[in-house]
Order: sequence, then structure tokens, then C-alpha cells
Amino acid sequence: MNGFNASDAQQRPVDAIAIVGPTASGKTAAALALAQSLEPQGGAEIISVDSALVYRGMDIGTAKPSREELAAVPHHLIDTLDPLQSYSAAEFAKDASALIRDIRARGKTPLLVGGTMLYLKALLEGLNDIPAANTEIRAQIQQEAEQLGWPALHARLAQVDPTTAARLAPHDSQRIGRALEVWTATGQTLTSFHQSAKAHAPNWHIPVISLEPTDRAWLHQRIALRLEQMMAAGFMDEVKALRARGDLNPDLPSMRCVGYRQAWEGLDENWPEADILERGIFATRQLAKRQITWLRSMPGRLVVDAQAVDAVHQVKQTAILALTAGLYARAQ
Repeated sequence: MNGFNASDAQQRPVDAIAIVGPTASGKTAAALALAQSLEPQGGAEIISVDSALVYRGMDIGTAKPSREELAAVPHHLIDTLDPLQSYSAAEFAKDASALIRDIRARGKTPLLVGGTMLYLKALLEGLNDIPAANTEIRAQIQQEAEQLGWPALHARLAQVDPTTAARLAPHDSQRIGRALEVWTATGQTLTSFHQSAKAHAPNWHIPVISLEPTDRAWLHQRIALRLEQMMAAGFMDEVKALRARGDLNPDLPSMRCVGYRQAWEGLDENWPEADILERGIFATRQLAKRQITWLRSMPGRLVVDAQAVDAVHQVKQTAILALTAGLYARAQ
């Protein structure tokens, strides 16, 4: 576990505690245990930092907390939207900020729990003024990509915005296209927009505790087991029920969630369930890899080995130490 800088915390009260990590790393269990341990100090409430848990009717495939878990500790930003709706990082930052203030006003500790790193980044680092999508420019870029290939456009991006290009794969069509679209529309790079957001970031003090495995194979095994359990619990029936509504499609943000996308495509193509499971496991592993990459770009995070036998205890101790230092600061 990385050392906790108590001297820094003593300078500022803690606004909330974030418990993050890749999928299947044990975040929910750690958060529930921490909330229980905070009961003598007024208790805690959980704010979900998850772009899939906001949707109603998507329970099995999102590993949504059980009814018992939801009842044990107040949860927020779960089951708030219909799958037809969309939810942005900007909306999350606004909603989470209001919730943090409200929970603190009631004498409780807000716990930000989840793995949608873009949401956490928006909350901690602020939002930018990146323009909305420009369909005309986007169509032009898509046409060029069909002629030249996405690696060629990635090379073009590297010339104007090397920082953004460095974190994107040459075939990441969605993000390369968006970065070039912003550059074409504004003459400014995505990097410049992000830097501007950081300069105007909210003044939150939120220690980030990150559950990260030392052995990627351990996480892969947990991911495979989780998806196998989802299948056994009726995940395919859940997806079939969503399809049967008739108003959903695979291009919606809800249906692009990992697992749902593969299941939808598999039903369209009549894949065997074993193939859907295999593709879902692969996609979830890729998601976990991206999450870990995000986390490693946060130098101030407090790392707990997710594989440790006492990982939950370490999370609790780290959080309580941060909160204790914050209470000391509040008293000064």
C-alpha cells in the first residue's frame, strides 16, 4: 500500500473518500465495510461512480449491488435513468458535487465508489468547454478514414496534438475522430481544453483509494467467474427483455456497456452462449486494462493490493486515517 501523506491531509478537511479500481477488484465489498465502520462517526452514504449502474433494468450485467446491499447503506446515482437516456461526465460531476454537499451537511461521509474514471476525472479536475459534435466535420473525417485508414489519421493527430495521440491506439477510431473533429472545428487541441479544465478545477479534497491487483491473471480469473455467474443468473434473459421493449438499439450508451454490447450482437448473429460469454470476458478484460491505465496516471492515489487477504481492512484503515487527519484540520 502506498504511504498516506497525513501532513498534507492535516492542511485541509476531507470532503469525501473515493474507492476506485478496475472491474471485479472488490470495490463494493470494501465500500460497504468502510460505511459500516463509520457508523459510530455518523455513518456514510455511497455515490456510485459507474456509467452503467445509472440504468434501470440493467441489474445482472452491471453487477449492481443487491437489494440487501442497497438497503444497508444509502446509495445514490443508481437506477436513476431509463436505458433510452444518456448521462454525461458533466452531468455526473454536477450531480455528485450536489450530493457531496448534501451528505456532508447531514453529518455523514460521502463515499465515491466505482470504476468510470472519466466521471471521477470530471469531478476532481473540472470540466472543459469542448464543443458539441459537428456532424459535417465528423462525416468528412470518417470519409478520410475510409480512404487512408485510421493509423494515418492517428499520425496526423500526433502532429497537432501529440499528447492526446500518445494515449490513443492507432485504431481507436472514436477517440481519434473526436480529437481531430475538435481540432478542425476550433483550432485548439483536446489537450489544451483539458489543461484549461484543470486550471478551473473545483477545490475538492478527496483522497483516492485504488484497489489494484499485483497479478493481472488474478483479476482475469475474477472477471471470468463474475461473467459465468451472470450467465447463470439469467443475464441473457435480461438482455432479451431489454430488446423486447422495441425502443432500444445497440448504438445507445446503455447498450454499449461492456457485456450488453456483446450479448446484443450475439443475439443478432445467433452466436452460442459460450461465444457470447467468451467475447464478454475478453471485452471486460480490455475494460479493466483501460481502467488500470487511467489509475496509473493518478500519482496521488493511495494503492491497496486488491489481492491482499486484508485488502478490505487496508481500505478501511487508509480511509479512516485520511478522515481523522481531515477532522484535525477542521479543528484548527
